[in-house]
Amino acid sequence: MKVCLMLQRRFAYIGHAIAKELKKLGVEEFCGFVELRDSLAFLTSQKDIAYTSLLLYEDVFNAYRYETLDLAYLSRLEHDFGMPNLWPYFENDRIVRHGQYIREYPYDKPRYSYEDMLRILQAETKAVTNFLDKEKPDVLLLPVITDISTLFFYQAAKKRGIQVFLMASSGVRNLLTATEKYETFSYIGSLFNKIRKGEIFLQKEKESALSFLKEFRSKPSTYSIQDTPDIRHLTRKRQFSFLRFGRMYASLAFLLKIWIDYLKNTHKDDPSVVKPWHHLFDRCKRKLRVLIGFDDLYDTPDYSEPYAFFPLQLEPEMATTLFSRFYTDQLWLATQAAASLPVGYTLYVKEHPAMYSYRTRAFYKKLKNIPNVKLIPPTETGLKVVQHAKIIITLTGTCGWEGVLFGKPAITFGDAFYNIFPSVTKCENIHELPYVVSDLLKDSRHDEKQLIDFLTALFAESVPIDLITMWDIESALYLGKYSEQIHNLAAFLFSKMGSPEK
Repeated sequence: MKVCLMLQRRFAYIGHAIAKELKKLGVEEFCGFVELRDSLAFLTSQKDIAYTSLLLYEDVFNAYRYETLDLAYLSRLEHDFGMPNLWPYFENDRIVRHGQYIREYPYDKPRYSYEDMLRILQAETKAVTNFLDKEKPDVLLLPVITDISTLFFYQAAKKRGIQVFLMASSGVRNLLTATEKYETFSYIGSLFNKIRKGEIFLQKEKESALSFLKEFRSKPSTYSIQDTPDIRHLTRKRQFSFLRFGRMYASLAFLLKIWIDYLKNTHKDDPSVVKPWHHLFDRCKRKLRVLIGFDDLYDTPDYSEPYAFFPLQLEPEMATTLFSRFYTDQLWLATQAAASLPVGYTLYVKEHPAMYSYRTRAFYKKLKNIPNVKLIPPTETGLKVVQHAKIIITLTGTCGWEGVLFGKPAITFGDAFYNIFPSVTKCENIHELPYVVSDLLKDSRHDEKQLIDFLTALFAESVPIDLITMWDIESALYLGKYSEQIHNLAAFLFSKMGSPEK
């Protein structure tokens, strides 16, 4: 068996640790797609895994400069891999389409002409095709789909019959699941259907589901502690804590390191290289926004009044670039949501904790211009807002899933794993939104037994691993304390691989 790993950014260290565990379990060969040169240097210097080949994103991307535009090739590509056209590949690429990663949100400006974007797509898809032809992996393992190459890896693997595992947070505690389709949870869904048909009964997992649901409703807690008001710096005081003597020294040292690394870098034109002056300029703008503040724009929530909850989502993220790619303008969507509410209802809009200081005052002022909108302070917990809402309206956010757990109706605008519930409606046509809202407010269609059956399948098809925290670790040196979790994840994935030993 041969496994191909998508080793994006800091995940390269985690992915390599997973590969080491898979090797112990019996996987014989590994190849990989590596995003950063630093990651490639680490992977080529280590002695634990002899990768048959490592494809570097930086080199693949830079090859576009030597490509002659071939519209006949792109037409064939669109026919074979279009969704249904090739535009989703651009929209999913944060650097190519939006100039982000190398610049901070809200920067949103393509660095390349449309012709260059086509040449980039052409170069990357050819490189991925040649890599798959040469390596012939049996399994593709990836954590996220964030650019042209990883989306094409996913699509090409599907077309070739390569088994695909996309790792995804289950939305329950720190449980991680695997899915063969990014639109949903395929393994959880398959087991869920068997449970619903009475083909299988899982007593232990059902008890876990009932215990979790009872605990969640009595003491609500989010699955990701990283995105709670207690952890995020959501006040002016906490945002400027770096000015303290000890913290200031560390901040200046970090800034100096960025400049030194940039000056020493012999590949300054790589697409993922951040210019130090851009880093400083964008950071200063962000701190200036905090200095001016947003407090005068916030409204005090009144949980006794009827309201719909519209949580703003993190950008850029798969939720906006892939899952709901036709509804990427959240300001426009909030306007449509507000206009779709019955008389007497208010739309509560709340910022994602990780986006505090990134969006501009102008963005929030436009929200405030909508008469029936209240902007809720980010220090207010999203779970509390969900718990008292009459309905949740979201792109594909976790708040929609939390609404299901509370028995609330929800409306989504993209691919969300919880779309399968009768209390959730995926709005395909914005003109239908007022009617969908009206129907769900009259009858939420919540099915408690179905929810328990789904949670039972979720507990059976997930493994506990603190991937969100691990992802923040930049060096393999600090992954040792997570060795048991990584082993359990590898064993979970291996159990699903179609090997002769299975």
